Amino acid sequence: MPYVQVRVAGELSREQKQQIVAQFTKTLEDVAGKPPSATYIVIEEVSRDNWAKSGKLLTDS
Repeated sequence: MPYVQVRVAGELSREQKQQIVAQFTKTLEDVAGKPPSATYIVIEEVSRDNWAKSGKLLTDS
């Protein structure tokens, strides 16, 4: 049972989320032979105020 956790800075639209889960699911099916019914995906949207890179919050970049 594949479990994929995707964290992104900011928000995604419903359409973007649908594309992400479809493509991850298809990749696991094609590459690892995992059936789509066994694949679980969690998308976590993290506020850009709570994500930093190179010592700066993303909202400050």
